Amino acid sequence: MLKRSLQRALLCICLALTVGALQAREAESAAANPELEARMMALSTELRCLVCQNQTIADSHADLAVDLRQQIREMLEKGQNERQIRDYMTERYGDFVLYRPPFQATTALLWIGPAALLVLALGALIIVLRRRQRLGADAFDPDPETDNNPDNSENASHVPNR
Repeated sequence: MLKRSLQRALLCICLALTVGALQAREAESAAANPELEARMMALSTELRCLVCQNQTIADSHADLAVDLRQQIREMLEKGQNERQIRDYMTERYGDFVLYRPPFQATTALLWIGPAALLVLALGALIIVLRRRQRLGADAFDPDPETDNNPDNSENASHVPNR
């Protein structure tokens, strides 16, 4: 009896696996037109996912990103071009939706800020290095290991490099 039930269970498992294997196939693109799908994906890489914020809507699996990809697909099917779709998304969600926002007064700090910080940091480094160069050796703190140990005072030139 037990042997017969194990055989039935094994048969059911094999059938289930076979049916699953028969149904498996390559994923179809969401659009019937591969050219349209390629245009949609190219445009999706230029738009930021508003949920994830560090991914494009092409990379994101968030529900909003899926909806936006579908909306782009439908707009392309209606004959709108990439510029019109980008303008629509910008009008609806603001410049934040663009991965490369335009240079405007509101985004100037975004574009100029990193370069300005780099220039300021390099300027500060140059000023500090020039001031240190002008100072004599006695302006710097002596090494506490060589001053506190009387044995090292005679052989100060033989201090190993660290």
